[in-house]
Amino acid sequence: MKAGRQTTLRDRVTVTGVGVHTGLSVTLTLQPADAGTGVVFVRCGADGRPDREIRANARSVTATELATVLGDDSGPGISTIEHLIAELRGLGVDNVIVELDGPEAPIMDGSAVAFVEAIDQAGIATLPAPRRFTKVLKPVRVVKDDAYGELRPYDRGFRVEVEIDFDHPLIGRQALALDVEPMAFRREIARARTFGFMRDVGKLWSAGYALGASLDNTLVVAEDRVLNPEGLRFADEFVRHKALDAIGDLSLAGAPILGAYRSVRGGHKLNHAVLCALIADPTAWTVVEERPRPVRGHAEIAGLVAPAYRADAS
Repeated sequence: MKAGRQTTLRDRVTVTGVGVHTGLSVTLTLQPADAGTGVVFVRCGADGRPDREIRANARSVTATELATVLGDDSGPGISTIEHLIAELRGLGVDNVIVELDGPEAPIMDGSAVAFVEAIDQAGIATLPAPRRFTKVLKPVRVVKDDAYGELRPYDRGFRVEVEIDFDHPLIGRQALALDVEPMAFRREIARARTFGFMRDVGKLWSAGYALGASLDNTLVVAEDRVLNPEGLRFADEFVRHKALDAIGDLSLAGAPILGAYRSVRGGHKLNHAVLCALIADPTAWTVVEERPRPVRGHAEIAGLVAPAYRADAS
């Protein structure tokens, strides 16, 4: 691929799975798209024909409770899109049409690795158009109770600095800082799974959530152990998954961000609030076509210094 150029897929590719919240089976197909298209979701009806189109941007977000939901004037349309769009941003895919026949993207194994494999199968093609970036010009911060998120200038690309602190002996305080580029995304982020607590299962089911959750697609934490037979994929898999979510949520800026995002006790709601705060301030960002300086993309584990906070199960 030529650096600084927009990309798409070389071929179409399809994955099937279940929605973690709806429990419904869904088929999702990724298709090549022209330069300037961005990421567009297309809901297909029972007859397989497209009947609704939703652009993946911050203005399309209709809900952030336990997942990121896109919709339009007619209401919510596609839920739990954060892992897929994180993978597209992490691997540097700018333009793609996402067709699906259900209301929720498939959760696969709870991480982004199945989507990475799908992109590898399809291949990535360079387009004859320059890639544009959303460049952060000044810090923008949102504080919600004892959680906060901030975007600040960072000229070397897109960086995430995520910290969590759960009142649970298997999690506690974890932190990770990462310059997001394809190799680092594959190695450090893509395999981290969504997680939940066994104590919350009944409440989630009653509220209509987690109807498709299982040990095959969710990292389930009991009071004193992880219930999944394979255990953890990383000692700090929990914060890595929060970083995955943040990458996905912030990819809704409309163009790759040149900036650093710091989140403490965050979740989908906070990620979206910070992105909206950035967009709302025209002096805080601009669109550029410049290429960031290359980085090695290594992760810095537990390298952040900040006060401790209560657990956040969002």
